[in-house]
Amino acid sequence: MLHTTKAAIRQRIDRLRAQINHYRYEYHVLDKSEISDAALDSLKNELFRLELENPELITPDSPTQRVGGKPLAKFIKFRHEIGMYSLYDAFNEQDMRDWQERNMNILDKSPLLRGVPEGRGVFSLEYFIELKVDGLAMSLKYDRGMFAVGATRGDGEIGEDVTQNIRTIESVPLSLRVPESKELEKIGLSSAQAKKLIVAAQSGIIYVRGEVVMTKKIFAKLNKKYAREGKPPLANPRNGAAGSIRQLDPKITAERELDFYSYEILGDIDLSKQSQKREVLKLLGFKVIAENRICEDLEEVFAFYKDIGIKREKLPFEIDGTVVKVNDLSLWDILGMVGKGPRYMMAYKFPAMQVTTRVKNVAWQVGRTGTLTPVAELEAAEVGGVTVTHATLHNMDEINRLGLKIGDTVIIERAGDVIPKVVQVLPKLRIGSEKKITVPKICPMCGGRVERVEGEVAYRCVNLSCYAVTLRGLTHFVSKSAADIEGLGRKIVEQLEQEGLVSDIADFYSLTEGDLKPLERFAEKKAQNIIESINARRVIDLSRFIYGLGIRHIGEETAITLAKKLLAQLKIKNSKLKIKEVINYFGDLSLEDIKEMKDVGPIVAESIFEWWHEKKNQAILEKLEKNGVSLKTEERLAESGKLAGITFVLTGTMAKLTRDEAKDKIRELGGDISESVSKKTDFVVAGLEPGSKLDKARKSGVKILDEEGFLKMING
Repeated sequence: MLHTTKAAIRQRIDRLRAQINHYRYEYHVLDKSEISDAALDSLKNELFRLELENPELITPDSPTQRVGGKPLAKFIKFRHEIGMYSLYDAFNEQDMRDWQERNMNILDKSPLLRGVPEGRGVFSLEYFIELKVDGLAMSLKYDRGMFAVGATRGDGEIGEDVTQNIRTIESVPLSLRVPESKELEKIGLSSAQAKKLIVAAQSGIIYVRGEVVMTKKIFAKLNKKYAREGKPPLANPRNGAAGSIRQLDPKITAERELDFYSYEILGDIDLSKQSQKREVLKLLGFKVIAENRICEDLEEVFAFYKDIGIKREKLPFEIDGTVVKVNDLSLWDILGMVGKGPRYMMAYKFPAMQVTTRVKNVAWQVGRTGTLTPVAELEAAEVGGVTVTHATLHNMDEINRLGLKIGDTVIIERAGDVIPKVVQVLPKLRIGSEKKITVPKICPMCGGRVERVEGEVAYRCVNLSCYAVTLRGLTHFVSKSAADIEGLGRKIVEQLEQEGLVSDIADFYSLTEGDLKPLERFAEKKAQNIIESINARRVIDLSRFIYGLGIRHIGEETAITLAKKLLAQLKIKNSKLKIKEVINYFGDLSLEDIKEMKDVGPIVAESIFEWWHEKKNQAILEKLEKNGVSLKTEERLAESGKLAGITFVLTGTMAKLTRDEAKDKIRELGGDISESVSKKTDFVVAGLEPGSKLDKARKSGVKILDEEGFLKMING
């Protein structure tokens, strides 16, 4: 349909504006889309064209007027007619209980609470808890339903007029949506309250307070773009939002795709509950946070606080805690203000991200390329709600920049939930016993030579096999056949090693949830599960432990042989034993003693002897015991039973048992297992698709059992 008359054009423009505003409300407030983005853009383009051809029909609240005006020379000051107050902070449950106690004292004594029985505990408080979004506080003024001014908080009394930039934010309505009476009554307003609010929205002055935010998604997108363009990255989403709002050119602000979440409405209105404000703001066309909710008491507040702390990483924006408000607005005047802020609300914040602690030592960890990275070993400290014992120091240049010494008191930080780092040294707290930090001349992992890389800050181990050996040893120890620690796959072990948290097998048992939570791709539950898995393996089967040590030439069967010999010598049955007992036993064996053991040849014997007499290995074993690891005997080490003295070799796949289940059953009954057929082999058990071991058994005259025959033997 062509619009030829001015009246028809005006009508088309009005309808386009109404429909575009409707879709904006649907998308930003109700979180749904009736039409595609492309279709919506088409409507906006038509509106823009019609207004371009008929400029006299442009209105300030038109969707086309979000980005407009020339860049400003500077921002002008704006005095808030209603001040933007600060909040007091609480960091734990006791702080919150103390806050409630103070408020209860005031309310219990107030003569304004007519009809409320006297006596502590009779009067209870209901709360409305909100997410404390880490953005830029903003006040929006609406005059007769039209967006008039957007101003920053400033000092609470005087801020800056950033109206042009606020107009670029799609989630800020340029004109208020006027709700119907039935909508307001549905959320608990009386007919008189509803009527008063509608009048204010249409012809009065309304102030809406909220936070301008940059979502995590947009933050990542912009930094990726800036990296391609060679521009400096944004430091964090909050700084990104604040910097965007303070751009003098609104076109730059528009490119930042900011968002706005409302939480407060002020004006000539009459509401009863803080919780009603959220619903009213939503009906007026503002974006609100769905997670905000009513809590009947502090116990519900605490439960919400803990829950949102767990879910915090999945939120689209950054938060630094919650804001707890007395829900009954009639109590606000009674509680009043004290100092800088109101008594009726409290910022219940997440734990501090910076604390002080002492550096006990500096360990040099060897990375994937052989680069040595210094890691501070700390006195345990609570940072951001978790216990940490390590912090990265990056390199020697960073140590020199900080002026760090072992024994120093330092400030550590977990900015943005990343791995803790030392950000400052407090030299005035030194007592004179602090030690200078130096780069080791030999690799702490392999003893290889350490050299500084020319033109770089890095020091590197020149032994190219160093890292591979270490990583393989760590991964081997936690594998299913050894310590069997669930959740510690190769990638995670490598990550722990690269982050400086694990350098030997004993370090697994000193890890805490606080060490793991900050790592990339680690959620709280994942960290908790891994620590639980480690704790579940603090008592390890003796043979699995020996196998897990990664002694050269020692496989599962030889490890079992060594375990049996040890238990027989020490006469230990069905009980735990300390690692120190194992150290003493192998330390007392001569090379000849080991050679005389069953299935142990001269090469294997020499490897065993050298490993147990190496001081570095003894230190790791002692560290394991210090970290709470002990050993136990196991049924498969039985020296007696119906299969005692009988040696089996398994080949092929069984239908009713796995290979490991068959081996365990043989061991439980006192039998032995060998990996190769020899004159000492009594039976070869052949399953489906057997290998060359079956052919060798036939040639050697060794007895062969199929699966059915083997099961009959072990079952009776």
